[in-house]
Amino acid sequence: MTAKPASTRRKTTTADARPKGRSKAEQRAETQEQILNEAEFLFSKHGLHGVTLKDVAKRVGVHTTLMHYYFADKKALFDAVMERRAPVTSGRRMAAMDAYEASVGGKVTVEGALHAYLDTDLDSYIAGGEPWRNYAALGAQVANTPEWGSEIMNRLMDPVVKRLIDLLRKAMPDTPDEDIFWGYHFVSGALMMTLARTGRIDKLSDGLCRSEDFEAVKARMAKFMAGGFHAICAERAQERRETDHG
Repeated sequence: MTAKPASTRRKTTTADARPKGRSKAEQRAETQEQILNEAEFLFSKHGLHGVTLKDVAKRVGVHTTLMHYYFADKKALFDAVMERRAPVTSGRRMAAMDAYEASVGGKVTVEGALHAYLDTDLDSYIAGGEPWRNYAALGAQVANTPEWGSEIMNRLMDPVVKRLIDLLRKAMPDTPDEDIFWGYHFVSGALMMTLARTGRIDKLSDGLCRSEDFEAVKARMAKFMAGGFHAICAERAQERRETDHG
């Protein structure tokens, strides 16, 4: 068969490669997901105030006016980004802590509780790849932004944190709540620093340790933090005994 002249051949376009028969709802959902992905990336690098809707539209490849079809303003987009993955990771950690407590018949340990809480979260970023790691970095920013970040973290994360506190109380029934909450505060700080992936440890260790290596963090963090809890609690318990016998 004689081939058609080059001038008469039909060029393949991007539209040709798209699945046929998609409904408008499916197309909207796909576009919205793309907007959320690109916004998540930009917010994770530059924060809420360092990104405009125009910046997001440019990365998506759409006109800025289309952004308002999906989101009323930049804050609505930011909230949607945060609210997309937070319930997923919180749900996974809730399930992991419930399963852990059931597996030990209520004989909870500090390290076991921290493994369920921390490892499950780190697994989301290990398995989820760069999109999930962008969300993690964004979460670290939000957690360290007191003027508006605390409201977001309170709303999205309080239930899963309180579940961890409940387990820690069971693991250390004689420990005052003050010490447990401070212990959690230190755990949270270390986790947020890890999720931020600043590259600081890479430079300090001359490349021996890498901010991207969540597997290395997972292998160490729960045990390290459990040791801190026990050290604080033992010292405080000794102080109380001395005061009682003074």
